[in-house]
Amino acid sequence: MTNPFQFLQQVRAETSKVVWPTRREVLLTTVMVFIMAALTAVFFFFVDWVIRSALSFGLGLVG
Repeated sequence: MTNPFQFLQQVRAETSKVVWPTRREVLLTTVMVFIMAALTAVFFFFVDWVIRSALSFGLGLVG
């Protein structure tokens, strides 16, 4: 068991080893997340539309 001072020194040493992303990397990954979310939303919209249309046609609710 270490004392609080040693613990804080170890935390600081480990934090200095972290490789932080650049502003450009953060921006690019954020844009990619939004693009993938939009594509996923469009995909599930069309899947829902196809299933809804098939069920409506199958149950005779067309009209």
